[in-house]
Amino acid sequence: MESPPKCKFAFIFFIIVSLSLGLVSFTLCIVSEIKRNKKGDLRWNGNLCHLPSSPAFGFGIASLVCLVLAKSIGNCILFKNYCSGGKRNARYKILVIARILLLISWLSFGIAVILLIAATSMSRRQAYGEGWLNGECYLVKGGIYAGSATLILVTVGSLIGSALLTMKTNQAEQGHKIHAQQGDS
Repeated sequence: MESPPKCKFAFIFFIIVSLSLGLVSFTLCIVSEIKRNKKGDLRWNGNLCHLPSSPAFGFGIASLVCLVLAKSIGNCILFKNYCSGGKRNARYKILVIARILLLISWLSFGIAVILLIAATSMSRRQAYGEGWLNGECYLVKGGIYAGSATLILVTVGSLIGSALLTMKTNQAEQGHKIHAQQGDS
């Protein structure tokens, strides 16, 4: 038996929401890359440095929030599919490909979050004598936000791929169970 249309609609809806949040996060990273502080923004008085706040700070935080929400929604979809498969069939196993995609998703998510946190915190105002770390000013290197954007696409893509594979496996298991029941009759 097929799952009710309401469940399919909810699944598709949450996939679209997760994908949309991932794309928003990607876009915000690209905007952060464009708006980050450059060398010309750095003020040096001989002993101390000053770096004004960058718009990349706000965009970076927004990107991080969207990424965490996309990952949370995607994981909820994935684990809902996984848990519902376990209830129907005690021998249910998640596909190896889905597991690999989930691992890739978590690894890229972790690296992207670390890059975004570091780059975003460097985009805050760095006052004279305070700096970012030990009184020194740091600039975000070019490509850090773009690299994070790429990792965001990998994270969301592999997470959604894993969720879709899990859903297809659940449907196949359900179809196999129906055919087995019909064969017993």
